[in-house]
Amino acid sequence: MPLTVLSDSDIHSLLYSLSRDDIVNLQENLAEALHEYSTGTQETTGCCQTNQPQRIAIPAQNNQTTLFMPASTSTSRGMKIATLATTPDPNRSGSLQSITSTISHASSASSNSANNPNTPLTPESSLSNLSLSASNRTDPSVTSSQSTSPVGSLTLLTASGKPYGFLAASELTAFRTALTATMLFNRRTNVHTIAVFGAGAQALWHIRLALILRGRDIHHVHIINRNFERARQLMTNIYTSPDWQGLRNANDKLDFSIVSNEYGEYHRLLKDHVRKADAIFCCTPSTAPLFPAEHLTSTEGRKKGRYLCAIGSYRHHMIELHPDILRQAVAADHKHHHHKHADKGGVVVVDSLDACMKEAGEVKQAGLNPEQLVEIGELLMVKKAAMKEIEQGGQGEVGLKRWLQAGNVIF
Repeated sequence: MPLTVLSDSDIHSLLYSLSRDDIVNLQENLAEALHEYSTGTQETTGCCQTNQPQRIAIPAQNNQTTLFMPASTSTSRGMKIATLATTPDPNRSGSLQSITSTISHASSASSNSANNPNTPLTPESSLSNLSLSASNRTDPSVTSSQSTSPVGSLTLLTASGKPYGFLAASELTAFRTALTATMLFNRRTNVHTIAVFGAGAQALWHIRLALILRGRDIHHVHIINRNFERARQLMTNIYTSPDWQGLRNANDKLDFSIVSNEYGEYHRLLKDHVRKADAIFCCTPSTAPLFPAEHLTSTEGRKKGRYLCAIGSYRHHMIELHPDILRQAVAADHKHHHHKHADKGGVVVVDSLDACMKEAGEVKQAGLNPEQLVEIGELLMVKKAAMKEIEQGGQGEVGLKRWLQAGNVIF
């Protein structure tokens, strides 16, 4: 078997050539693999959890971490090695300090198209406001231009140990993460407005796959990032690159905006964008919640169902969603409230229960137990069975369907 070597540039070209049908097909295959991971045994599949060793993290210089991630199937073996920048552990009791202290100098910027929903999606109309200079009052603790995208490789071997693939891992990692995150997103009824925290490769691929899957239904994309320049670069890429031309032209109602700590009334706009969002993708290595819990846990915040995805916290001290948001999601609903609230599932969805119990900052800091988590591989297959029953004239899992489509779902 020949050895195939693919650079990041090669992988970029391959991934950007994928159609919507290709993406859906990949998600279906991934769902099957995640189902085997969650429910399979060594006797039935090589993809089962027992055959997947936990990843190993080794500290490196300059606040970096190298991750070693082995995996196996019935026919192949693999090892991904990735090094990425790590936000230092503050190692203090105030890790959940008031957000107000970190955004006291906050501000925002938004494109022409965000201010005028009827403005066509064109580089000229949308980039004209992106040349503003940064504020000198910004707290340096909340700004950074350092890339947090992983750099590394993926080695693939046959079951007998013969290498057949050596792939650059940077672009592939961001794509694979977004591919998983948008599986539940694609089932949502309402995706009119999405908010994306971050401006790196992960943010890019979450936006791109969301638009490929549901582009005609999305009207507003808010990019929220602590460093304005990185967000501007991302938006410039979206508005000018030929790789995005098809997505730009597919929906003339689509507009983008940037919200940054470095400008204007950040606190007010942050609350407004979070409250209005139908889906929120958090793609940062933050060590403090990205927005106050009450934006979503208050009576006003709970009126609307949202899909919340947090992929950035792979260490116990890292956190993007305030623990109170997770605690409310799993709390028993005693039906004593007098306000209309969106459905909640009573669980938080994860890709790997064991890994998230050991590593995910939100899960650790919220004090969740395994019974309050459900693996996405198991959940997707339950939904698939329920939908098949409905197609055959049965009731299916009506509550599950309603929750996944319109309730508050955290992944």
